Amino acid sequence: MLGQIAIFLAAAVLIVPLFKRLGLGTVLGYLIAGMLIGPWGLGLVRDVEDTLHFSELGVVLLLFIIGLELQPSRLWVLRRTVFGLGSAQLLLSALPIALLAAAMGQRWLAAVVIGVGAGLSSTAFVLQTLAERGELTTRHGREAFAVLLFQDLAVIPVLAIVPLLAVGPELSEQGVDWVGIMRALAVIVALVVVGRELLRRVFRAVARFGTREIFTAAALLVVIGTALLMRALGLSMSLGAFLAGVLLADSEFRHEIEAELEPFKGLLLGLFFIAVGMSVTLGLVEEQGLLLIGLASALILVKFAVLYLIGRLAGCGGGTARNLGIALAAGGEFAFVLFGLARDYHIVAAETAETLVMVITLSMMAAPVLFLINDKLLKPWAARHEEPEYDRIDEPANPVIIAGFGRFGQIIARILRMRGIAFTALEISQPQVDFVRRFGSKIYYGDASRLELLRAAKVENTKLFVLAIDDVETSVKIASMLRKHFPRVPIYARARNRFHCHKLMDLDVEVLYRDTYLSSLEMAREVLCGLAHLSQLTPIIAVSSGHGPL
Repeated sequence: MLGQIAIFLAAAVLIVPLFKRLGLGTVLGYLIAGMLIGPWGLGLVRDVEDTLHFSELGVVLLLFIIGLELQPSRLWVLRRTVFGLGSAQLLLSALPIALLAAAMGQRWLAAVVIGVGAGLSSTAFVLQTLAERGELTTRHGREAFAVLLFQDLAVIPVLAIVPLLAVGPELSEQGVDWVGIMRALAVIVALVVVGRELLRRVFRAVARFGTREIFTAAALLVVIGTALLMRALGLSMSLGAFLAGVLLADSEFRHEIEAELEPFKGLLLGLFFIAVGMSVTLGLVEEQGLLLIGLASALILVKFAVLYLIGRLAGCGGGTARNLGIALAAGGEFAFVLFGLARDYHIVAAETAETLVMVITLSMMAAPVLFLINDKLLKPWAARHEEPEYDRIDEPANPVIIAGFGRFGQIIARILRMRGIAFTALEISQPQVDFVRRFGSKIYYGDASRLELLRAAKVENTKLFVLAIDDVETSVKIASMLRKHFPRVPIYARARNRFHCHKLMDLDVEVLYRDTYLSSLEMAREVLCGLAHLSQLTPIIAVSSGHGPL
C-alpha cells in the first residue's frame, strides 16, 4: 500500500508540474501520469478498480466545496445567465450527441446518459485555466463560470436518477423503482429541513474545543457521512456531499471548512484523474484510434458550435462567443463519474463506457491545444478582420472611474485598492488588458471616448473621473464629452505636456498633473541638496502654485 502511494505521489510530483509549465494544464498531467504508471503503461500499479473507487472521494469533496460556494444570494444574482445560458448549452449539446448515440445502436436511456455526460465540461480544468490566464473577469470568463455552475447543479439530479433507472437483468421486468424514488426524495427533504440547523450545532460544538484537527475531522465526517447515507439509499454519494455543502453555504464556518478541506480535495481529485488515466486501455487506442479521434473531434466541434451559437444569441460578440466555445468544448470529469455509474448499473455496456471514457480523455487532452490555436491563430486573424469587441460593464456605479490603465492609472488604482475604494478601470489596449488581468486586476476592455461605454460605466453616478490617457487627442475628446454630457462629474486629468495641459484647462478640468513636472521638481530638489543649496528651492516651488502643476 505504501509503495503504491509513493508511486502516485512520485508520478504527480514529476509529471504534473511539467505539464503546467508547458501550459497544458494539471488535469492533463494527472491523466498522462495515470496512463504511464497504469497496467497499459509501465505496469507499476495494476489495481485500477480499487484506486478508482477510493479516488471518487475527490469528486465527492469537489461537489461538497461547490455546494459550500453556492450561496443563494449569489445564485440569485446569476440566475438568468446560469439557468438561461447554462440550460441551453446542456440541452443543445446533449441532443445531437444523444441522437448520434441512438443512431449507432444505443438504447434511448443509454443515449440520453451519453448525451448529457458528453455535454458536460471540466469545472476543475476550465476554471483553473481561466484563472491562470487572468480571464475569469472577462465576459467569456463570467459566461463560462455560469455555464459550469449550471452543469454542476444539473449533474446532481442526473447522478441521483441513474441508479433508480437501472436496467440490469434483476430489474428488467420490474421497471422503474418508484417506491425507491419516493423514499429517496423523502430522505433528501428531511436532510434539507433538519440538516441545516443540525450541522451548524455540530460545528459550533466542535469549534468550542479550539482544536484544528478535530474541526477538520468533523468536516470530513460530515462529507463522508452524507455520502454514505446517499449510497445506502441507492443514490450517488456526490449528491449527499453536495447537499451537505449547500446546507453550510451561508454558515459562519463556510470559509474555515473550505480552507481545511481544500488540500484533501486537491490530492484526491488528482488521484481520481490518475485513476482515470490508469483505466485507459491503450490497446483500444491501437485498435480504434481513428474512430476515437473522430468521435473526440466531433464532440469538440458540436459543443463549440452550440456554445458559439448561444453566445451570439445571448448578445456576445464574435470574439467572446469564440472564446466561450474554446473554453468549454472539451469533456469533463463528471462524465467519467456518470459513465462509470451507468456501466455499474448496466445502462451502458462496459465496452461502450470504456470507449466513452477514452473519447472524453482525448477531448480533454486537446483542450490546451484549443487554447493555443485560439491565441496564436484565431485571435490574430480576428484582430485583422473583425471590429474590436469591447467588454460589457455589468457592475453598479463605483465612486471612481479610471480611463487608461497604464503605469499612471495603475498607481492610482493601487492606492484606491489599499484604501478599499471601488473603481471601474477602462483600457483600450487589449494586450495591456490581458497583461494586467494576469495579476488579478478587474479591468474592462473598452474605448472611453465612446459615449455608450461611459453611460454603461454609469459615469453620471460616479464621484470623480480620472483621465489617465497619454494620447493628447483622445484625452481631450473624452474630457470634452464629459463636459458636454456629464458636466457635474469632476475630472482629474493627466497632461502629457504643456500643450495638452492648456487644452484641458480650456475645458475647465478641475485637477491637472503633467507627467514629468513633479518628478522633475523633486529631482531638482535632490540636485540642490547634493550641492548644499537647498535654499534655492523656494522660488522654484513657488512657480508650481496656482491651477495645478503646469
